[in-house]
Amino acid sequence: MRERLLGRGAEALADYEILEMLLFLGIPRRDTKPLAKELINRFGSLAGVLSAPATELAEKGGLGADAVAAVQLPAAAAERLAVSDARERPVLNNWDRLLEYFDVALRGAPPGQLRALLLDNRNRLLADEVLAEADEATLPQAVARRALALHATALILVRVTPPGAADAKAAKREAAMSAAVAKTLSLLSVVLHDHMLFGGGAWVSLRQKGLL
Repeated sequence: MRERLLGRGAEALADYEILEMLLFLGIPRRDTKPLAKELINRFGSLAGVLSAPATELAEKGGLGADAVAAVQLPAAAAERLAVSDARERPVLNNWDRLLEYFDVALRGAPPGQLRALLLDNRNRLLADEVLAEADEATLPQAVARRALALHATALILVRVTPPGAADAKAAKREAAMSAAVAKTLSLLSVVLHDHMLFGGGAWVSLRQKGLL
């Protein structure tokens, strides 16, 4: 089972075999296959066993403390991963969250910097990347390549401006570039949510200004 897991992944194992391996961590030197099958029958599924409270695993499953800890380890690891994922990949699905993110992420960013926030289909941040500005003619293609590489489905462009310069006039100057990026992204079914100017705590949205 260990060789199949390492060589072909979890799909190469039956549910009872995954549980069998977990049980072996807490009950060494014993054939844990019959117990694994019994537990799955009793709790209805592998997920039912892994999510069962410790008291039920002990009382209904007859497991000792070491075996209970081994069975509960995957759920604990999954919960920790979920918390880490939420922290490292914030959901930017409303103005408050977006502006809160900018307050931290753009701190110290130099004026003139252009950044792309690449998002998944749940508006979770996949990457916040500084875009090279040497050749804006190739910018749409560069942005599209990054979106494809990260499997992004949406994007927000952000231009950092000097304090007081995030105004409607500056937004109009950015509109042509936004249009070119949006056109290229649309061919890939990637949506340009917005192009924003942000500087000195003030911001302008090209979407709100009707320029996007």
